[in-house]
Amino acid sequence: METILRTTELTKQYRRVCAVDHVTLSIKKGDIFGFVGANGAGKTTFMRMVCGLIRPTAGELELFGASSPMELQKMRRRMGALIEHPAIYTNMTALQNLDVQSRYLDMRFGKESKKALTELLELVGLAEARDKKAGKFSLGMRQRLGLAMALVGDPEFIILDEPTIGLDPIGVMELRELVLKLNREKGMTVLFSSHNLAEMAHIATKYGFLDKGRLLEVTDAEKVKQICQDKGINLESYFVELLLERRQRA
Repeated sequence: METILRTTELTKQYRRVCAVDHVTLSIKKGDIFGFVGANGAGKTTFMRMVCGLIRPTAGELELFGASSPMELQKMRRRMGALIEHPAIYTNMTALQNLDVQSRYLDMRFGKESKKALTELLELVGLAEARDKKAGKFSLGMRQRLGLAMALVGDPEFIILDEPTIGLDPIGVMELRELVLKLNREKGMTVLFSSHNLAEMAHIATKYGFLDKGRLLEVTDAEKVKQICQDKGINLESYFVELLLERRQRA
């Protein structure tokens, strides 16, 4: 199975704070990899390094087998990402935002551009708001638009940082179904984080548990599910037990 992302001792140091502390992991093609950790655990910092938004202090990073700066820049065109708050133009419509994104990625759709981009908006539930300025969008609508922008160019690998923020229960369910659909029908690999661990448990195939920048464990979701069933606990309780166990050892 092709390795989409591999990190070796990846580290990001901010003066006295080590936001990501020697993280080594790999994500295979077709994985839905869920990052679990409290605020400040290093999830967003890790994702920003993968996306090239910040530089690692130390360690190695590979995308699709490439590791040199020039190769990584090229491989990132095969990715889509929604990191923290979507980078949208509030004075533009939803459709115009997608058009700008497609031009930025040099992935123009020619005569079919409007149709193709409208289909993306329909996919995330924003078709009726395509001509509405993003500045008038609710938080949930902005998250949906950010997701649509991440999907421009039909990426093979997508990174989603807290994608359910601002979504109502129906929106959360629809996002879950969308991620599963992209994974099953297009073989898209997904790295995502969420505080909604109950929802994460529905879609993740693997988990990475982080605490204070350190990777505690990488585990198959089925294994975690079985342990939770045997103990009569949920994913949140599993994480808390793992956290307490590792801290006691330290």
